[in-house]
Amino acid sequence: MILTAFFSALGQMTDRRFRRVLLLGLALTLALLIAASAAFVWLISGLVGETTTIWFIGEVSWLQDLVSWGSALLLAVLSSFLMIPVASAITSMFLETVAQAVEDEHYPHLPPATSVPFGDALRDTVNFLGVLIAANLAALILYLIFAPAALFIFWGLNGFLLGREYFTLAALRRVGRKEAKVLRSRHMLTIWAAGTLMAIPLTIPLLNLIIPILGAATFTHLFHLLAPQGSHGQTSQDRAR
Repeated sequence: MILTAFFSALGQMTDRRFRRVLLLGLALTLALLIAASAAFVWLISGLVGETTTIWFIGEVSWLQDLVSWGSALLLAVLSSFLMIPVASAITSMFLETVAQAVEDEHYPHLPPATSVPFGDALRDTVNFLGVLIAANLAALILYLIFAPAALFIFWGLNGFLLGREYFTLAALRRVGRKEAKVLRSRHMLTIWAAGTLMAIPLTIPLLNLIIPILGAATFTHLFHLLAPQGSHGQTSQDRAR
């Protein structure tokens, strides 16, 4: 089932709507990381001041430059580490476009899905971004303690988070938030396994940038394979009744 969903999604990766979401997500991610880095370096430079008095040395003017360059180097390392979680979260704002493209191509018989309001999508994106960053930063400790298993911890952690987010996104449009959570709990192991399949390429440069798109498409297929017969075709009016 997972492989069926994955290869169906892979076969549609040339869709122009997929490319648009990819480029938009990358542009916003780079803009956010650059702005955050510049703001952090400016703040640190302001706190240090142009001149600083060091015990035994006296007043020096080079400390600000040292701190600024050190902060910039640290942020460059952190940015490369956080690039994928941030890109995944930001791109998730636009993944409804990917889900719709999949349904237009493979499930044209379905009635129109319920569009997720922009405010809800923004809130979910902020929450997802916070969880991704916090979880991956916390996992750094586990990577150091269990170094031989670090790669498997990375795959398992991000597989769980990606699977949870993307399945919810696909289900939300068809069955609503409450039923999406029920389905997610019922099929958690399958969703986690599919999410891990998405997380493995996260360690491969360049390929990792398309994972949010591929993941959204895969989980749209997976939702339609897992959902009870008929529920994936419900409209908002059907659920209200």
